[in-house]
Amino acid sequence: MSTLPKVIFGFHAVGVRLKVAPASIIEVYADPTRRDARMRQFLQRAAEAGVRVIEADAQRLARLAGSAGHQGLAARVHPVELARSLDDLLDGVEAAGTAPLLLVLDGVTDPHNLGACLRVADGAGAHAVIAPKDHAVGINATVAKVASGAAETVPYFMVTNLARTLGELKERSIWIVGTAGEAEQTVYDMDLKVPTALVLGAEGDGMRQLTRKTCDVLARIPMRGAVESLNVSVASGVCLYEALRQRGQGA
Repeated sequence: MSTLPKVIFGFHAVGVRLKVAPASIIEVYADPTRRDARMRQFLQRAAEAGVRVIEADAQRLARLAGSAGHQGLAARVHPVELARSLDDLLDGVEAAGTAPLLLVLDGVTDPHNLGACLRVADGAGAHAVIAPKDHAVGINATVAKVASGAAETVPYFMVTNLARTLGELKERSIWIVGTAGEAEQTVYDMDLKVPTALVLGAEGDGMRQLTRKTCDVLARIPMRGAVESLNVSVASGVCLYEALRQRGQGA
């Protein structure tokens, strides 16, 4: 894991970092022309946390963020260490007596989709998101912005060999449920109370063949309209929240 400072931007991403790890913030850059209630509240929280705030115009913020969608706010931060490895994370989850819930993304290369998937994973209480190094996007500023802070809270593991990793999950008695439109059973037919890894492919292409073969079972999301598939982040939400509902935590 890199220890070099990075830039995050937008109210959600910077706000979550201020909430969960204020000591990791090197400095915040704020647009002095934005003085609405949301900015005033943020600046007050930053001051209370002793975080240094530097005024920066929109052009400087855009250069820092690499995007014009910074909302007048960016921050240089030290990376926050979540879990050193997938094995360490699973050891901790199992020691706590909790059934692991993992989201596996095969071929998701769009940073907006990854950010949305991380946000859904955080909301549903997934323990981690897993993706292959050679068919995925890493965490960047756009991902962090779209994730609305979830990139700071949900461990994201990029693995060298996804099929092998799925095999290792099976050795831990984690049920591998792949999603495929042609499957006979639906996600609502699955028992997701047990240790589960939900595997989703990129919109259009779906899972790669080897990934599909490695799954214990395939399930589909029922589609009643004219469209054939959902965006991967929406599909992730459907599957993860069904697991949350089955586990009695939907209230």
